[in-house]
Amino acid sequence: MPLLRLKEIRDMSSDERTKKLGELRTELTRLRTMVGAGGSVENPARIRELHRTIAQMLTISHEQKIGVARAKPKKTKKTKEKKSTKKQTKKKEEREENKK
Repeated sequence: MPLLRLKEIRDMSSDERTKKLGELRTELTRLRTMVGAGGSVENPARIRELHRTIAQMLTISHEQKIGVARAKPKKTKKTKEKKSTKKQTKKKEEREENKK
């Protein structure tokens, strides 16, 4: 489960984001130090989650700084295969009728 969802990060102000970024970096540094010293971490996946969340926060900060808005994914259209199978079915039925 992510530490922060993208929507939450986007809704934060710049100051809040900077503050949270500092907290996450501090925690990541602490965990990496523990691993480097030979200690075991309670949740090793936490390091990956922290790293990913920090990257997302930096990306969103940069996007807002340069004024780029992420586009929402487009809805996919129906595939042509479904249409072609209907046509093929009609043609097949017509052929069968002609044979009779």
